[in-house]
Amino acid sequence: MSETLRLYTDFVCPFCFIAEESTVPRLLREFDLTLDWRGFELHPGTPRGGQSLSRLFPGVSLPVLHDRTRRFAARFGVTNFTPPDLLANTRRALAIAEYARERDRLEPFRAAAFEAHWREGKNLEDDGDLQAIATSAGLPPDEALRAADDPVFLARVDEKQEDARAAGVTGIPTFIIAGEEVVGCQPYEALADAAERAGVPRRRG
Repeated sequence: MSETLRLYTDFVCPFCFIAEESTVPRLLREFDLTLDWRGFELHPGTPRGGQSLSRLFPGVSLPVLHDRTRRFAARFGVTNFTPPDLLANTRRALAIAEYARERDRLEPFRAAAFEAHWREGKNLEDDGDLQAIATSAGLPPDEALRAADDPVFLARVDEKQEDARAAGVTGIPTFIIAGEEVVGCQPYEALADAAERAGVPRRRG
């Protein structure tokens, strides 16, 4: 029986994006793991409409910050992306993710949301962009947009945030591999070691 990789990430987290593009798919390919993804609001206090990174990190040069992020990503083989200057509020996008989970389209939606934010310059708060992301994931765009403001799906976002806090999650990405926890965008070897410690078998072939 497959073990579980519980993964906490957010669409606007640069280190989550890097991990989701590199170490996560490799880990799932090489070990007998089933992904249990949990959306985690990186900055839940971000106002609707977003917040400038200059305000979040006063005194920090954004070009320097973005260059540092790209250089870090390149170490993981992740290239061709443009870090934005605005931190979006992801609450509605995470609510659509919960709707996508219900429709068995979570993985396509997650991939589309990360791609839209980091490579296509889309706004995860814009209704039109959210509909386009939903469409590319095989979801009805109007239904997905309604889900963004549906109290049922928003409550699920809150429940997962509360569960994560109760489990001691304070930063992302956080990986819990069959009970072994790894925090941060770590080299693949650190995740593989955790899987080995947890006794997760490698896939054959």
